[in-house]
Amino acid sequence: MTAQENARRWKALAVLGIAYLMVVLDVSIVNVALPSIQTDLGFAPEDLQWVVSGYALTFGGFLLLGGRAGDLLGRRRIFMIGLAAFAAFSLLAGLSTSPGMLIVARLLQGAAGAILAPSVFSIATVTFREGAERNKALGILGAIAGSGAAIGVLLGGILTQYVGWDWIFFVNVPIGLIAIPLVLRYVDESRAAGLAKHFDSAGAVAVTGSLMLLVYGLTQSTNVGWASARTIGVLVASAALMAAFLWIEHRSRSPLVPLGFFRRRTPAGANLIGFGLGTMVFGMFFLLSLYMQQVLHFSAVKTGIAYLAVALTAVVASGIAQAAVTRVGVKPALTGGMVLLGGGLAYFTQVSPQGSYVGDLLPGFLLVGIGLGFSFVPVSIAALAGAGDKEAGLASGLINTSQQIGGALGLAVLATVSTTHAENLLASGTAPPEALTSGFALAFWVGVGFAALSLIATLVTLKREDLVNPDAVPMPA
Repeated sequence: MTAQENARRWKALAVLGIAYLMVVLDVSIVNVALPSIQTDLGFAPEDLQWVVSGYALTFGGFLLLGGRAGDLLGRRRIFMIGLAAFAAFSLLAGLSTSPGMLIVARLLQGAAGAILAPSVFSIATVTFREGAERNKALGILGAIAGSGAAIGVLLGGILTQYVGWDWIFFVNVPIGLIAIPLVLRYVDESRAAGLAKHFDSAGAVAVTGSLMLLVYGLTQSTNVGWASARTIGVLVASAALMAAFLWIEHRSRSPLVPLGFFRRRTPAGANLIGFGLGTMVFGMFFLLSLYMQQVLHFSAVKTGIAYLAVALTAVVASGIAQAAVTRVGVKPALTGGMVLLGGGLAYFTQVSPQGSYVGDLLPGFLLVGIGLGFSFVPVSIAALAGAGDKEAGLASGLINTSQQIGGALGLAVLATVSTTHAENLLASGTAPPEALTSGFALAFWVGVGFAALSLIATLVTLKREDLVNPDAVPMPA
């Protein structure tokens, strides 16, 4: 390979990374803007989380379909279609004039992101050979995933404060227009040969519908009660659709998720861990944004700047994590990341109504920032361990799906716990700042539980022999 060809590959990765960052940012960039969106469009408190979780659900629900479309029809082609659609639906979101319009736009945005995102990882997987080279490329994308949430809330605060919440969506339009010609110039077309040209659209609709009903049932339970006919009916319908999805996958000639994939312990374990990561991170940033603005009375831009500690720490930690994975392996690096994330969540359980940034937030932000870098980088590598050309789209789509669906469900659980507890305290006469803070603290304890389960999954499911790096540098004696 010539030096020019090698340079072109890394330029292609840079273009893919920019587009992927745009998609990752849109999960969290709205968090800081939520109070402004709620006021301007008249959102009910229990519906506000759909601005975040609606995007994550369609993103996660259709990722596998997007990955398969890239494998069959051409990864660059599908990537560009997703990029153009994402820019268009971002424009629609920014122009929203009602809660319903914004939620629909966010659902469409998520679906477009699901078309775009899997091709990012699958193109990187087939472009760079397995070992240190691929680990570095996937580590860069993992760093984007890990730091993107923190960067999103920082950027969201600045845009909301100075130009308005609609610009958190409008900013995607010029990025998309600039990225498309760069994709044509630097990214080569690729596809998986020998796969049946069949799309499991029924499976994608079933699993997405099941998860949307599950999140809807969780969020509505705060209003109508867990034992109400509506809540029970919605949850039963969700379970029925999930059963239908498994039946469809079992009978399909070309399933969205070949169930045999989960017999491979390490990739299956990585997706379980990715699911756990999502449950922690999405809900954490959602609750912290509300705590800073509703309890500490931070402005949108001050809230965004407050996240700078997380963003910078995550970027630095991601770079260190890439080197650590090569030297000590995926499992030790990921174990450390899980411990740090759990420690950060545990620190946030002590937030107080009269809290301060330095005392109540900064130490936790630093723990979380390092934990993000040491979690998303190795889990991305583990999820694609041993993936060949035919499996690149499946493996990359699946890890993204796990993180997004985990995020949507985790957000629903943490928000429901926080809201229910706070409303009970308010009804008993507790002052709003104390009630809100107590709700947030209880939800953070639930997040600690998710972190503990993810740590156990890391220790139990990942096999060192599946993650051996042929180019690894042995540790000195």
